[in-house]
Amino acid sequence: MPKKYIVIAKTIGRKWFLILVFIIIIIVIYSRIAAIWMSGITLVLFILSYIPKLFFKNKIHKFMKKFYKIEDEIIARKFKKRIEIIRDELFELSQNQEKKKSLIVFLNKQYIFYHEETIAKFSEVYNKGFSEKEILDNLKEYKITTRAEIKIIKESLIKLNRLSDREISVKEHKEEQRFL
Repeated sequence: MPKKYIVIAKTIGRKWFLILVFIIIIIVIYSRIAAIWMSGITLVLFILSYIPKLFFKNKIHKFMKKFYKIEDEIIARKFKKRIEIIRDELFELSQNQEKKKSLIVFLNKQYIFYHEETIAKFSEVYNKGFSEKEILDNLKEYKITTRAEIKIIKESLIKLNRLSDREISVKEHKEEQRFL
């Protein structure tokens, strides 16, 4: 069991903003100028508390760009963070993907990041009229292993209006391949 002073220190660390507001209220009674200074300092500290979160989000994004495909569990192990924290960050990153070239999807209770090269190759193969099995075979080098991944990528890209209509249908592509 943790020692009592450690528990108290952690509680103060979590509630620092409320403690400072309480101190400012007490100081207002005695000196208005000191309260204004304390309010300014508190506001600056509060704003500065968001900076590590921004750096962490950028660090995750740079790390993910090194891989064709990466899952949230691997990211959590790399950064030694709880999986819930990583999933929250990936959820936030996945909200505005219309203009981004990479893709983050939620499949089988986990977030998966696909690199922009993977998505470009997928779009190229999809537009040529390949079936799911042929797309899967062409994307093996990009670490895509299941048809479910192919389906979720296709659905996500269509939903985000990032996948154009096929140049040739699957049926026409199969007929073409049969006669070659």
